Amino acid sequence: MESRVLSGSTTIHGVQRLHRLTTTTSSSISPFTACFPTTRPNLTWGKQLRPAFLLEASPVKKRETRLRPCLAAASSPDSAGEAKVGFLEKYPALVTGLFFFMWYFLNVIFNILNKKIYNYFPYPYFVSVIHLFVGVVYCLVSWAVGLPKRAPIDSNLLKLLIPVAICHGIGHITSNVSFAAVAVSFTHTVKALEPFFNAAASQFILGQQIPLALWLSLAPVVIGVSMASLTELSFNWTGFISAMISNISFTYRSIYSKKAMTDMDSTNLYAYISIIALIFCIPPAVILEGPVLIKTGFNDAITKVGVTKFISDLFWVGMFYHLYNQIATNTLERVAPLTHAVGNVLKRVFVIGFSILAFGNKISTQTGIGTVIAIVGVATYSYIKAKMEEEKRKGKAA
Repeated sequence: MESRVLSGSTTIHGVQRLHRLTTTTSSSISPFTACFPTTRPNLTWGKQLRPAFLLEASPVKKRETRLRPCLAAASSPDSAGEAKVGFLEKYPALVTGLFFFMWYFLNVIFNILNKKIYNYFPYPYFVSVIHLFVGVVYCLVSWAVGLPKRAPIDSNLLKLLIPVAICHGIGHITSNVSFAAVAVSFTHTVKALEPFFNAAASQFILGQQIPLALWLSLAPVVIGVSMASLTELSFNWTGFISAMISNISFTYRSIYSKKAMTDMDSTNLYAYISIIALIFCIPPAVILEGPVLIKTGFNDAITKVGVTKFISDLFWVGMFYHLYNQIATNTLERVAPLTHAVGNVLKRVFVIGFSILAFGNKISTQTGIGTVIAIVGVATYSYIKAKMEEEKRKGKAA
């Protein structure tokens, strides 16, 4: 057993001397020092057996008894040396709920404001660049003030992030082309097909075996989107094809993201992806829309709404875009994949519902039924997939 031994003398006199040292100085030192004395004359530590009479009669044993209340006090939650638990740590579920609320709220506001801009300024390539530009400025300012501190990036990580950022940029532009061309609710209904493209890419590109249950759960998604597309009042091929290209782009973004797994925090990672995507998106915006914008585009928008509203709308839509994406990423870090998958489905329901209310879009009965079927299919797919991934992680941990 582990015990204290006397190095200078093994007599009772030596033990009594130790007792006097600990008792006479207790009144002149702090409680912490009394519990943990820094000077121990004639005292060493070791794994040696002590004589039985010392174990029974030694004042050191009594001193051990006196030490226990000190140690208990030092380790108690009410002690001054321990930091108090904050409100956020005390109620983590409430904080997570707040993250979900802000994710949904910012996403809905972004989609509504974005569509309002396209109603008087139909230039999706330029608006897409503005989204990314405002987000990049936000990131640079955050880095400048140290919230968060900028994480260093090397050439190897940069090479891995470039494909991710390019796919992110293509998916973002094509989503906005669809938003400008058709109703927001229809674009989100078509984008509900993204899990189907993810499963196909995993099966045929990555060589991962997709269980039959997952494929069957995707059937309602395909059927629902087809029903909604056939009778969508705002349907046009530009909006439909752009939304499909967006699905494919985000699928490849997911594939490249798996190859670019890094220990960098999500805030810094998304900042770097936004910077690279912005650089990629500027040339097509300048080439495809630059001449028209200079000639008539800017003047028409300013004439319709005024220069102040035009600039403020572009600024706020960019802020909402960046913040909702950032909070969505932060939310994923706080919850299990299953919770996030279900939350993502509910988010799409919120966006579709609020966009219909905000713009008064008329939808046919078949479109409404098809949208509901597609959403239910996505929810089923997300639930099954997240359950399978959770079981796989538990198996690895076991």
